[in-house]
Amino acid sequence: MTDKPKFEVIDRRKMKAEEEELESHRAPEPAEPSSGPRLVVSEEPVEKTTEPAAELTPEQEFAGALPPAPSAKESSEQKAAYEASADRVEDLLRAQNPGLGKQPPVAFEHLVQQFYLSAMIQMGAVPQEGQRPRVDIVGARNTIDMLAVLAEKTKGNLTSQEDRMLQSVLFELRMAFLELTSMINMQSVPPPPAKP
Repeated sequence: MTDKPKFEVIDRRKMKAEEEELESHRAPEPAEPSSGPRLVVSEEPVEKTTEPAAELTPEQEFAGALPPAPSAKESSEQKAAYEASADRVEDLLRAQNPGLGKQPPVAFEHLVQQFYLSAMIQMGAVPQEGQRPRVDIVGARNTIDMLAVLAEKTKGNLTSQEDRMLQSVLFELRMAFLELTSMINMQSVPPPPAKP
């Protein structure tokens, strides 16, 4: 295993704390109570170990890279701020397009449709106008596998209609993937030698 992580999780709350610390060194201004989330930073020292680390599974590595979970209060404040911001964006869109109605809330079906569309685009089923279809076979496989993880993790928590839709989409995507990979395999097989 390499020591370099494949990605980095950034705890934006730490950035907010650094900004607040910089602000605290400036001349004091009349403070107004903030309605947004505030970061509480504990001053506990972090000890570094020099012992060689045991082999970790990818799940353990990912969990170790995550920042601490936000508190219930932080989550509710952040959600309220997000919804207010999303409403403002929607109001702006409706002001520009008066015929545009209120957008329906995002549901499980939208998530499955997004995975489906992404996988089909990656398999070249939706080419852009005037261009040859572009195939990202590895990306398509990853998208299908993520949908399978979603199916596994939501097992027993879906309505019969949601489960049927998810299983149908998975079946269709896997069949399209099999067709595509068999076409790729046929193209890579050298032609039989010519008979004398």
